[in-house]
Amino acid sequence: MIEFGLVLGIPFLAALLLAVCGHSRRAPEINALCSLLTLAGAALLTVRVIGQGPLVLFEDHFFVDPLNVFLIALTALVGFTTALFSRPYMRVEQEYGRVSPNRMRLYHSMFQMFMCTMLVALSTNNLGILWVAMEAATLTTVLLVALYRTPASLEAAWKYFILCGVGIAQALFGTILIYFAAERVLGSEGGALLWTQLDAVKSDLEPTVLSLAFVFLFVGYGTKTGLVPLHNWLPDAHAEGPTPISAVLSGLLLNVALYAIIRCKVLVDGALENSFASNLMMAFGLLTVVVPAFYLSRQKDIKRLFGYSSIEHMGLITFAFGMGGPVANMAGLLHMTVHSLTKSAIFFAVGHAAQMAHTQVIDDIKGLLKVSPTVGWGLMLGALAILGMPPFGVFTSEFLILTTAIKHYPWATPVLLAALGVAFAAIFGKVQAMVFGRPVIKPLPYDPAPFPVFLHLGLVLMLGLWVPPYLAEWYRQAAKFIG
Repeated sequence: MIEFGLVLGIPFLAALLLAVCGHSRRAPEINALCSLLTLAGAALLTVRVIGQGPLVLFEDHFFVDPLNVFLIALTALVGFTTALFSRPYMRVEQEYGRVSPNRMRLYHSMFQMFMCTMLVALSTNNLGILWVAMEAATLTTVLLVALYRTPASLEAAWKYFILCGVGIAQALFGTILIYFAAERVLGSEGGALLWTQLDAVKSDLEPTVLSLAFVFLFVGYGTKTGLVPLHNWLPDAHAEGPTPISAVLSGLLLNVALYAIIRCKVLVDGALENSFASNLMMAFGLLTVVVPAFYLSRQKDIKRLFGYSSIEHMGLITFAFGMGGPVANMAGLLHMTVHSLTKSAIFFAVGHAAQMAHTQVIDDIKGLLKVSPTVGWGLMLGALAILGMPPFGVFTSEFLILTTAIKHYPWATPVLLAALGVAFAAIFGKVQAMVFGRPVIKPLPYDPAPFPVFLHLGLVLMLGLWVPPYLAEWYRQAAKFIG
């Protein structure tokens, strides 16, 4: 109970505190300290859930099991390292005059509120609260994407708000349909929106209503996941918002939206007893792998480039969970982990590189390795990791996904391999020129933050070579909960 209170209470109180003092000189340190305390609470909560089993809290409205506690810990970790990275990054932005003191206060406050909404969405047992938390996460990130108040950032924030607003409305209708089906079984006074109670009676729910509900939920939360064709908001939001927000958007928010889809898929699979939900996820997952791969070679903005890369990887994860089974589910969970860690590390390096060059245009960023070796090596190693080069963990998860596809869905394997090959060529060629080219950039007024970059890449490397037994058991339990 105390551990869970820390996980949700600290970021909420930190958001209120930073709404008052977020412009002060010590605000970045306060932001990082609060994120560290949230991580400590998440670590204690993880130990308790893995050791003692699932927790049900606050009259069954919150539920923590091995599946969502894994994502809670990952969210808290990336949130903490992003807060560390944002200390020098946002000070440089203030030094360059891009952010005023009032906007610094908005940034720090909304960062913590964004973390709070994601943690609520991950831990709630109530599908209605899940929807509210996802909507709140959308509103907080709209403010962060529009932080610079430039025409491009306002346009990106508006596009993000409209597309995700339409998507979340579809998810609301899907949630209402689930309540409609559950009320007949559980009664109006029962927990007709509580996932644990729905899971217990899922075989008694009306299959036709559940299949229709899943379509709306998949479209709604799939918009937030970045699935094609409702993915257009994501590259713009990455390109125009502050780089720390790009890191948490790619590394965390996409995972939270996909988690909502997975929870709903478990209910639909039990009600229909067929592969309707799996086939839908596989079809759109495969489409989401293929389409962004052919956009990558056309990108001239470095943050848009890796935004499209995030879409591709979310498609691969969606395809893995669509296949289902213990191996594919574990591979999907592993890929969620390594993608979050790797992509956030890449955005950390990209943020510093763009500040040194005073631009995000790829052709104008050259010679990173000579001007700032830590930033150059961070970007190069991060690119190799996200492209699936061994021995990084992305290679391991992609290998598991592809071998499962070869066994059960061989028709999809050539498509996946072709898309991954196109993405490799596009990203590697652009990053290589940025890292090893002739220097055209200048050092930063503040030292960059290499620790978050290399901590993430070190963890991804470890997961490619060796998964600790404790973590492996964690993955197995989480994969079992998915089914």
